[in-house]
Amino acid sequence: MTQTNQNIIEQILSIPEGKVSSYGDIAKRAGLPNGARQVVRVLHSMTEKHNLPWYRVIRSDGRIALEGDGKVLQMSMLRTEGVKVSVEGRVNKEFFMM
Repeated sequence: MTQTNQNIIEQILSIPEGKVSSYGDIAKRAGLPNGARQVVRVLHSMTEKHNLPWYRVIRSDGRIALEGDGKVLQMSMLRTEGVKVSVEGRVNKEFFMM
């Protein structure tokens, strides 16, 4: 595994229960200012292997990126942790990790 991927994984794992972070913010904290797509690739390919809390990662505007059943599942998992998610799949900024 590359150091870049390891940095991204560490940032995803650092998102506390009841909080969310954006793809871009994770990338920045991992040292990749324009690496949001790399975060998506890591989530897609390494979530199961590293037990990543994928559902805590959303778009920077607060919207859930997934559609269909994935969106419903992500909304449910976030609500279970106390995150308020609108029926449209938007999370208020108060739940973003600072």
